[in-house]
Order: sequence, then C-alpha cells, then structure tokens
Amino acid sequence: MSALPALPLPGNLPHETLHVVKGRRSGLTISIAVHSTVLGPALGGCRVWTYDSWQDAVADSLRLAEGMTLKNSAAGLNRGGGKAVIYLPRGTVLTPTERYEAMLDLGDAVETLGGSYMTAEDVGTSAEDMSVVATRTAHVCGLPPSEGGVGEPSDATAAGVYAGLLATLERAFGSRSVEGRRVTVLGLGHVGSIIAMRLAGEGAVLTVTDVNPAKRALADALGAQWVEPEEAHRVEGDLFVPAGVGGVLTDRVIDELRVRAVVGPANNQLAHRSGAERLAARGILWAPDFVVNAGGVIFLDMMGEAGVTAEATQERVERIGDTIAEIFRAADERGITTLQAADELALARLREPANA
Repeated sequence: MSALPALPLPGNLPHETLHVVKGRRSGLTISIAVHSTVLGPALGGCRVWTYDSWQDAVADSLRLAEGMTLKNSAAGLNRGGGKAVIYLPRGTVLTPTERYEAMLDLGDAVETLGGSYMTAEDVGTSAEDMSVVATRTAHVCGLPPSEGGVGEPSDATAAGVYAGLLATLERAFGSRSVEGRRVTVLGLGHVGSIIAMRLAGEGAVLTVTDVNPAKRALADALGAQWVEPEEAHRVEGDLFVPAGVGGVLTDRVIDELRVRAVVGPANNQLAHRSGAERLAARGILWAPDFVVNAGGVIFLDMMGEAGVTAEATQERVERIGDTIAEIFRAADERGITTLQAADELALARLREPANA
C-alpha cells in the first residue's frame, strides 16, 4: 500500500489516528480514523460508499469515528471509537474480484494499526466480507457463524432501535403502544426493513420509502404507503424514522417535519448540531441516534467475549430504551436538548474511564 498525501486539515486533528492508504491490490482509497482509545481499543465498522472525492470519504471516516466514540461510551462498552471508509468514485460498482481485493487491502490497513482498531461490517459490507478481512488481520469481528463468528449485527441494531422507539412513544404520547401510530420509515436497508416489518406486525399505519425503487415490493407486502424519498419527511404523522444515510435532518427538513418525534437507526442524522435546538424549538422530540442505534456494536462486543450468553446480550441491547428514557428526563429537567443530555452521558465515562 502507498500512502496518500496529507489532508489540509484546519487546526489540530482531534482524533488519535488518521490512516489513509491506497490499496495495493484494489487501488481504492481506504481511510481509517481512530477517534479515541480512552475506554479501550476502538471498534467500528467499515463502510463502502460512493463520494464526490476521496477527501470527502476521509472526512466521513473522521465524522463517523467520533460518533462511534460517543456510541460506545453511552452504551457502557469499554471500547473506543473508530471507523473505516473505502471510497468508491460515483458510478463505481465493484466486481466480486474487486471487492475481494478491497477487503484484503482493508485487512492490511487494519493490521498496520496494531490492534488499536477493530473493524466489522457496516453500510456496503457484510459478514462474508469480514471473513476475507480476517485472512489479513485478527482485528475484525462479525464473521459468519459458519466460520465461528457471530454474524451480522442487523437484528441487534434493529432490536435496540425498537426499544428506543417504544421509549420515545411513551415520552411523546404517554403510551408504548404502536397500534394505530402513523410512522414514516425513510430507508429500507437491513435494519430499516426489520423495523418496518415489526411496526406493521404491531398495527402501525406505515409510510415507507427507499432510494432503491425495488424496495417498493416490501411496501406492498406490508400494506404500507409508498412515497418518494424527498417527500418522506413531509408526511403528517406521529413518528419519523430515518433509516438511511446520515445528514437527513437539515434545517429545511426540520422546518418541514409534521410529526411529534424522530427516532431511527441512521447515523449522524443531524446535518448540523444546531438541529437539536431547532427540533426542540418546534416541539419535536428527538432520540439521539448514537444511543438508539448502539445495539449492533453491543452485540459485536459482548458476543465476542467468552461466556457471554445471547440472552444477556439481548437484555443489554433492550436497555437502550431505558437509556433513551433517562436522556429524555435529563433534558426535560435541566432544560437542555436531548443531544446535550446524550453527550454528557457519553463524556462522563470518557472523563472517568471504567478501565483506567
């Protein structure tokens, strides 16, 4: 692998490590950002995604890594935050051979960091991809069960989101009942689809959408209304569930929302931190994403430990609902946003690490 030129970053980099390389086999730009190892080695998945430039991909790895620090801390894990991003130019579709080579290159890049970062699947990658990575480094988790791994964490992520969703309903409406609630789900990937199916099964009135028009078949199967992605946030209802890529809650989107609450699995939902104040000013309850969507990383961390049962892991994942309820109470009692309350919860552990 050959290193790319240094990014012209303003000021001091708040992250511990930024490793950017060009894959020796694939020729793809791979960025690994390690934001913090205060609580332990960093854990965060690898995203394969298209961007306008490799610099945008690197910037995304930095942003996502910081989010993983907060997520792992708020979840009570003795793990730091990190993220890998493999940059695909617009219009690129990897062949099976190219994907295989990219995963080998990712494994080499992870190994270079000497254990300060452990990777896993994320958007655009799978458990099968991680099995390829594992041929080049031991610092990987989420391998297929057939290879002794714990598999992909989508079910656990969805379970944690649903626990947060129920806590949000209780806070906003005084009841955890889903039946009859008007819910819009934006994004029908692995996690979004699981959530949509569970909501439909419990009697929610669903509106769904995805950038992939083929997902309309799921909408039909669930008896859900389909809208175009750009119209989803304008649907009048009770809950808006962002389940796609980040940055969806722009100022314009927030101003056009017609719901009482927002809760979903998408990372980095707020386009700007000020969006938390904007939501609060409109009386829209927001469940901080990095707390809500921590089920997957809890699953990967706990199930990788000897002697930890699936039941104990599930119980820990479902406690996300309790954490969200605690954040809502703290925000209300202190007159701060839910983002501030969630940040303070995470930063308290970072200031006094449990493994210090």
